[in-house]
Amino acid sequence: MTLLETLDLNANQITGELPDTISGLINLQSISLFSNNFSGTIPSDFGKYSPSLANVSFSNNSFSGELPPDLCSGFALQDITVNDNNFTGPLPECLKNCSQLSRARFERNRFNGDITNAFGVSPNLYFIGLSDNQFIGQISPAWGEFTSLSNLQIDRNRISGKIPVELARLTELQILSLSSNNLSGEVPSELRNLSRLYMLNLNRNDLTGEIPPSLASLSELQQLDLSENKLSGNIPKELSNCEKLLSLDLSNNNLSGEIPPELGNLISLQYLLDLSSNSLSGTIPQNLAKLLTLESLNVSHNQLSGEIPASFSNMVSLRNNSIDFSYNKLAGQIPTSKVFKEAPEKAYVGNSGLCGNAEGLNSCYADPKKKKDSKTVLLVVLIPVFGLLFLAIVVAGLIICYRKTKLLDDESKGVGDSDERAESMIWEREGKFTFQDIVKATEDFNDKYCIGKGGFGSVYRAALSTGQIVAVKRLNMSDSSDIPAASRQTFENEIRMLTEVRHRNIIKLYGFCSIRGCMYLVYEYVERGSLGNVLYGVEGKVELDWVTRVKIVRGVAHAVSYLHHDCSPPIVHRDITVNNILLESEFEPRLSDFGIARLLNPETTNWTTIAGSYGYMAPELALTMRVTDKCDVYSFGVVALEVMMGRHPRELLASLSSSQPVSDSTEFLLKDVLDQGLPTPTGKIAEAVVFVVTRALLCVRDNPDSRPSMRFVEQELSGRTQACISDPFETITISRLTSLEEINRSGIKG
Repeated sequence: MTLLETLDLNANQITGELPDTISGLINLQSISLFSNNFSGTIPSDFGKYSPSLANVSFSNNSFSGELPPDLCSGFALQDITVNDNNFTGPLPECLKNCSQLSRARFERNRFNGDITNAFGVSPNLYFIGLSDNQFIGQISPAWGEFTSLSNLQIDRNRISGKIPVELARLTELQILSLSSNNLSGEVPSELRNLSRLYMLNLNRNDLTGEIPPSLASLSELQQLDLSENKLSGNIPKELSNCEKLLSLDLSNNNLSGEIPPELGNLISLQYLLDLSSNSLSGTIPQNLAKLLTLESLNVSHNQLSGEIPASFSNMVSLRNNSIDFSYNKLAGQIPTSKVFKEAPEKAYVGNSGLCGNAEGLNSCYADPKKKKDSKTVLLVVLIPVFGLLFLAIVVAGLIICYRKTKLLDDESKGVGDSDERAESMIWEREGKFTFQDIVKATEDFNDKYCIGKGGFGSVYRAALSTGQIVAVKRLNMSDSSDIPAASRQTFENEIRMLTEVRHRNIIKLYGFCSIRGCMYLVYEYVERGSLGNVLYGVEGKVELDWVTRVKIVRGVAHAVSYLHHDCSPPIVHRDITVNNILLESEFEPRLSDFGIARLLNPETTNWTTIAGSYGYMAPELALTMRVTDKCDVYSFGVVALEVMMGRHPRELLASLSSSQPVSDSTEFLLKDVLDQGLPTPTGKIAEAVVFVVTRALLCVRDNPDSRPSMRFVEQELSGRTQACISDPFETITISRLTSLEEINRSGIKG
């Protein structure tokens, strides 16, 4: 056994303690024991006689005691992951000498001691995880020398002092999370240099001063949390330049002044806007109504006055129990949309002037008892007046009803091109409802039935009298006459073809209607919503375990393969994204919006200017503008990677396109690229994850001729047996996956 170099016992149910004899493995280079039931302490001399020891993984066990002092005696240690145990004591002094260290994970233990000088100069160090311990000390300015660092997390400890400006040198940093500590001083304006940062979490500290407007330079920022500090001054309007921001939390500070209307320009804001428990004054900007994807809004415990803008009714993504306007000086009627009417009483408490049809609020109409005498006098005058008015209304109503009935009758008959009110109507053969039913169910497409807006148009939810629910997409075209007359027949043929598409992983298209200058597509309704909302939502993300994610990728592959290889003529989707994939209750994926880009430009064949969403478009489109099925293959690969990574793979794609043979990013370990919100996959699930990522990397190759066909991808992902590299999961790098030559070349060319 003294010749043993690799010991891998990952993901079993092994119990007991490590034997002392393990320290005698003098040739040991890698030991992986994560996700077992080991307990007890690590032998105190472990590592002392193993000078080549490079990888140590003890995570997800029940180890206790202190780490051995000689873990890095041979200065070869590169990767140490001991998170999720019961380790105590300080970090080993030998870590200062580990110049080859690339990753260090100590989260969720009971470590203590001063971390100020815990690490030496490690130019390859890219991940430091120290969260959920009892560390003290400060963040050393020397950490600014870790130029490869991309992830620094020290949440929920007892560190103090200031945030050193030297951290601004970490130009590769993507996550900086220092919440729930005793940090003081100001937020360094120099952090603007962290051009790749997408998460900045400094909440629950004692930070003072103003929010630096220079943070607006963080163009990749998606999450900003500065809550529960002592920050003062105004909210910088410049934050509106963070165009990719998904969540903004500035609550529980001493901020003053007005809410900048410019925050309404953060149209990507989705999960949270929390400005509560400050000293903000003035009115609530109407411009915030532009945040159509926002799910949670909290401006409570401030000094805001005026009304809640009525246009907030258009914020269709707000969730029940996710709004809070309490304890301000607001007055007037609340917005009339469902989320405001059904909000709990606590959402409005402390605003004596608010009224409306919601729990705990008075009606906005005066109490009739207060004006009893006036009414008695007025009755004599008003009764005759109202009688005449009522008669006029009845007559006008009859005229309107007659005209509207006539119009809807014309629609249901599908009148010819010469009629401007109903240019065209195409319905599936077994259609059990009419467009007239949809108009009635949505009250002529009232905004309160709008459930989303995207690049192609608005989507409405229509609950029909039969109990069936459908989704209606109103396309973004100024007039349906934009379809050239010469192409109208072709257009209608393609619509008819799309209504005949039948596949379990493709949304059913019931029909199309061009009427009153607008164009509508009617689809079946899927309750859970888009993959994007689930993937980036807090609750849904927990439900997307590895098995479910593999299932989703396979389902999407089935759908795209069907469009490419089983439809005649073949259909190129042109816009495959996580937002165009819907999920059923059991997370079965359903591809939507297939063929819409083609329909909106009917004169094109494989040349178009409408060819996908930013971040998902194949690179050759920038040069040729030529759309082929290989463009869909690329978009599928991006989506597959996004599902497995839990975020858009833009950095990974950029590194794969680099002219360098091997970049730092492609040397990342696969386990670090995958979604960190889930446990590391093990066993057969780990094999499936590796297989999905490998095939996804094939799909995102720059050269379209080197990408596989979707038929090949579908068959590979559906195979009973899946080829998998034999390397230990913990050691697999992205560059290793991209260099695999196991792929059947005939499948790639197909």
